[in-house]
Formats: sequence, structure tokens, C-alpha cells
Amino acid sequence: MARAAKTPAKSSGTGTRDIWLAAGKRTPFARVNGALAGYDALQLSVPVVKAMLAEGERPDLAVWGAVIPSLMWSNLAREVLLDAGADASIPAFTTVMACSTSMAGAFQAAGMLDDRGRSLALVGGAESMSRVQVGLGPELSDDLRRLLEARDLKARLAALGATRLSDIRLHIPRVVNRITGKSMGEHTEEMAKGWSISRTEQDELALASHRGAARGWSSGFFDDLVIRLPEATKDTTVRPDTSLEKLAKLAPSFDRTSGQGTLTAGNSSPLTDGAAGLWVATDKGLDRLPAHLPRVRLVDYEINAIDLRTEYLLMAPAYGIPRLLARNGLTYDDIGLWEIHEAFTAQVATHIKALEDDGFVRDKAGVTARLGRFPRERMNPNGGSTALGHPFGATGARILSQAIKELAAMPAGTWGLVSICADGGQGTMALLRN
Repeated sequence: MARAAKTPAKSSGTGTRDIWLAAGKRTPFARVNGALAGYDALQLSVPVVKAMLAEGERPDLAVWGAVIPSLMWSNLAREVLLDAGADASIPAFTTVMACSTSMAGAFQAAGMLDDRGRSLALVGGAESMSRVQVGLGPELSDDLRRLLEARDLKARLAALGATRLSDIRLHIPRVVNRITGKSMGEHTEEMAKGWSISRTEQDELALASHRGAARGWSSGFFDDLVIRLPEATKDTTVRPDTSLEKLAKLAPSFDRTSGQGTLTAGNSSPLTDGAAGLWVATDKGLDRLPAHLPRVRLVDYEINAIDLRTEYLLMAPAYGIPRLLARNGLTYDDIGLWEIHEAFTAQVATHIKALEDDGFVRDKAGVTARLGRFPRERMNPNGGSTALGHPFGATGARILSQAIKELAAMPAGTWGLVSICADGGQGTMALLRN
């Protein structure tokens, strides 16, 4: 069992004022082009915010985010609040940090709460992978703008004549890194090969994720976290009937030619539609929320980045977790609950392997303390992103709300740690305590 009574060294993570996180609501998560394909990010967000506003008092601040850009709005957070019928005097801003978006939003809100008019914040995010907006290339956009601005026929003809065939192309957002041009899956294939992560190890983690998620749904764990929509009443990505045999039959998804590919549709998070939120509060703000809402303290947090040109793209949390624990005087065994985002189970397995490598922790993370064995049995008890899905902007709020409810049911003093890797070689981690 994790040791719950240990008192950490003083940390500057959340300042001198206690900051609390309270569980919010989310939509069911649905596979791309599935049950929620008719919703855009704004439409997915509105019912979540409505459900949260119906439970709590007026927030003093809202932070919301989405990763995939839209030309239909510039400040998604403000539009969501207005469409949800919230008080129009609530300030709101939009944030983005790839898969860490709504976790980073929680940290931003925590830093803005001062009990001088701001003690309660509504935070979250959404992603509609089914309704990605296609854009024009910059050259064609310039040509069309000149055409629309032309005042007479001669000017219109001149604008049309300036358009080159090579300018006529569309920009379709892709899940690739701009610097490398590689997809997240391609990067993770490189990570899996470099760290010798086997296909079997990945499939075993995927199976545990689906079993945990299925157990969470059947036990009623998700009932008060997930709102019902007409098109879906529960997550559509969970596979209760999967098995190692079924997972082993799936073909590689990213490395299809070398014969060495290990990442498949079964051990990778699916492209997903969904929205999720949570509450961030001071002691005063917490008094404005219903007593039944699970809540835990945000003790400290870490935001870090690695050089993606010399390190594997999704490795940032393997650097950040040891630093977060070391400055709070904790070891892996002190953490009673681990929630690690499963972009790919190969990435999770690599992080665990790195965390247990004393040389990596010392030489890469710069932590000399011996942190011990990673307790795999305490990780993602109600499933992770492999099973539940991964709407980029919503995942941070989903994983935090889930961890809050799990940790709040554990003995007082129990620690929890939540970790998310993000595109661009970045990561966010939250240290929580019941």
C-alpha cells in the first residue's frame, strides 16, 4: 500500500493558497465519424458547461480549449459560455497545449485564483475530430481576398490572372508534428523500438485499459461524471470483449512495411469526439460547490519540454515525474493512484521503463534520489485513453476528473499523480492529495 501520511517539502507549485480540483462533467466519448459526428467543438462543449453550471454557482473565470483550429470562432471559451447561457460578465479565454490543453488550463486558472474576486474557475476543453475544418493554402487565400476586394471587372480579371495552378490546394489538418512531419504513431514506433517495448507488453496494457473502463462503466463509476446525449449515453470506444488473442491479430497501423511495427489500432488511442470539464477553486471557491462533488487538493504541478530533435517526442513526462516527486520528497511507492494518459500503450510502457531506470532518472531527469519500483497495479484503475478515447482538448479534464473521483474515495492523505504527454515534446503532470 502507498504511504499516505508523508508530508512533502514546501513546494512553490500552487503558491501559499490551497488550490482544490473538483470533478466536473464530460460527454460520452465517441470514435471519429461515429455517434457524435454531427457536433463541432462548440456544440460538444455547451451541454457539459450547462450541466456544470446547473450544479455549481457562477464561476469567476472560465478557461476552455481545443487543439484543432476553427475559423468560426477565435475565443472558444467565450462562445461556449454564451451559448450555455452563463452570466455574460464571466471572463473567459481559450488555451491550447496539444493533448495537455485542459490540464494546462487548470494550472492557468489555479494561478489566477486569488480570493480577490476570483476563487472559482470552470475549466475544460473539447475536440471534434469528425468536423475538422479544411482550409485554403495561404497563396490561394491571398488570391481570393484580392478577387473579393477588387472594385471593377478589370481588377477582378487581374486577380484571377495572378492565380497559379500550384496555388490551388487545400490544407487539411493532420495529426503530425510540424517540425518532423511525422505522425504521433510514427514517433511512438521509434520510441518503442528504441526502448525495446514488445508488442505483447503493449497489448497487455491495452487489455488492462479496456477491462478497467468496462469495469468502471458496469460498476457505475462513470454515471455521475458523464452526461447523456441523444446520440450516445456512454463511451463508444470501450471493448469489453477484447482479449490478447484478438489484439494480437491486428495489423500494425504506422509501420506497415518493415515487419517490425508494433503499434496497432488496438493498443493506440482512437481519434475521438468529446468534451470535458472540471472545477478549480480556493477554499472559498470550494464552499460555492455542492458538497457531494469529489474534490482533492492540487499540491504541485509540472510543465516541461524536451528537445524533440534529440529525444523521443512523447518522453517529457519521464523527465517531469521524477522532478515533481523529488521536490516534494516522495517516491513512486508513496503515490496511491497513478493516472497516465495512454496516447499509445507503447508510450506508457516506455515511461515506466525510463522511470525505473536509475541512469535515466539521474542523467536525463537530473534527479539523484532513488525513487524505486513503479507500482503498475495502481495505474488507471477505471481505464485510460486507449479504451475511453482521446479528444485532444478534453483529455486533461477527463483524466483529472476521473482521478479526483478515484482519489477522493481513498483514505485521507493518499497521494495521486496524473501525467499527460503532448505533441511538441511537452508534458504536464499534477500532484494531488486527498
